Amino acid sequence: MASEHDTRQYERRQFRQELPVPMFSRNDFSIWSVLKNCIGKELSKITMPVIFNEPLSFLQRMVEYMEYAHLLRRAAEETDPICRLQYVAAFAVSALSSNWERLGKPFNPLLGETYELERDGYRVVCEQVSHHPPISAFHADCKDFIFHGSIHPKLKFWGKSVEIQPKGQVTVELPRWGEAYTWTYINCCVHNIIVGKLWMEQYGTMEVTNHATGHRAVLTFKPAGWFSKDLHRVEGFITDKHKKKLHFLYGKWTEFIRCTDIASYDEYVRENAHKFRHEGDKGKGHTPNDSPSHTPKKVLAKLNSLKVGPFKSNSQCEGSNSADEGCPIPDVAEGELPKCDSTYSIDIPNSVTLWEADPRPERSAEYYQFTLFAMSLNEMEQGMKSRLCPTDCRLRPDIRKLEEGDIDGAAAEKTRLEEKQRDARKARKGKKGLDWAPRWFTLGTNPYTKQEDWLYSGGYWDRNFSGILDIF
Repeated sequence: MASEHDTRQYERRQFRQELPVPMFSRNDFSIWSVLKNCIGKELSKITMPVIFNEPLSFLQRMVEYMEYAHLLRRAAEETDPICRLQYVAAFAVSALSSNWERLGKPFNPLLGETYELERDGYRVVCEQVSHHPPISAFHADCKDFIFHGSIHPKLKFWGKSVEIQPKGQVTVELPRWGEAYTWTYINCCVHNIIVGKLWMEQYGTMEVTNHATGHRAVLTFKPAGWFSKDLHRVEGFITDKHKKKLHFLYGKWTEFIRCTDIASYDEYVRENAHKFRHEGDKGKGHTPNDSPSHTPKKVLAKLNSLKVGPFKSNSQCEGSNSADEGCPIPDVAEGELPKCDSTYSIDIPNSVTLWEADPRPERSAEYYQFTLFAMSLNEMEQGMKSRLCPTDCRLRPDIRKLEEGDIDGAAAEKTRLEEKQRDARKARKGKKGLDWAPRWFTLGTNPYTKQEDWLYSGGYWDRNFSGILDIF
């Protein structure tokens, strides 16, 4: 665990606030030419041109969950278990905020690839523990909390949208209180893949469970809905083990989360019933848990005739007004961006703000819409290279070249690394007894959920990297 001296040292550091060069324009590239044969298929095995990537590995993207780690520290300081759950739930929502407008695809980690970060008193290590299916495991710890989990991201293309399903579970432990909290992340949908400007929404139900006390925070991430009145909206209740409602949580996953008592919530609903959508409302569209279905053939035929660039505004596709299958139905015009109707905004008296998103850098749009936290994740600090594990993401040449603006070099290195990985897999198959195994994680049982999970084996921070395979 990082010493107090190390913690103070990290807190004094100044991290970069922009990348070496702005991102390359994607306006002249059509993603449709890549995706048109992938309707309804998982995209993990599809090779995407490097121009659609952002210069981070998925392992680094996963570490962005830690951007608001101070919420877990705050939770550990609370003496009331309900207050602890409030801050853990706020942390679970905050981990999604960096996704907003992040439309570049992170690089798929190579088998055995790792990433480490020491920041603000905590440290985290990640490893790519499986390639087919792709599974990424992480473990973060400090004196106040332990945060760990594994994620198997599944991407599917549904004709006009891409659906991202982050399969897996995460666990927060608060040792001081002997408590563990678990939850799974909700789905994300990127709209207007073919026509118009891309935009995304998170949707589904997230249930944060305190396994020690039985308290739960059940949060619904709402699709944009009728007239976009629910754009980015999150709301739900904290309940006890008997399912009695104790507090109401609400906000936007892009901006803030607040909490109020049930009496204040009930009074507000009586006076502002129009701001809350109920079962049977007109224009409800898909419920958050609707299953995807295939895009109608008539729509596919029309889409297949298009030759457009997805990263700029284009004329509407005449006759393609059918529902965008696989993701919630946005009630906005084809190709347009939804706009939130402020008349439906919720501001309940006696509310406490648990979390607010930090503003993005002034030139964020020029740098893949990165947050300040994301800007620093691939930074090679002075003296860092000599102590990094040889499999660390920062040492990947394709990511480094993309960050530096060398598109052709990044594409060539990406191809080389993928071929090297395939050759290594073939070599292992030809030699019995040489199956690959993760170095830092083992497959076991999560003691709280009783489900299969990848658990940290320990030893990484001893920095004994002998025998590490050369994957780059």
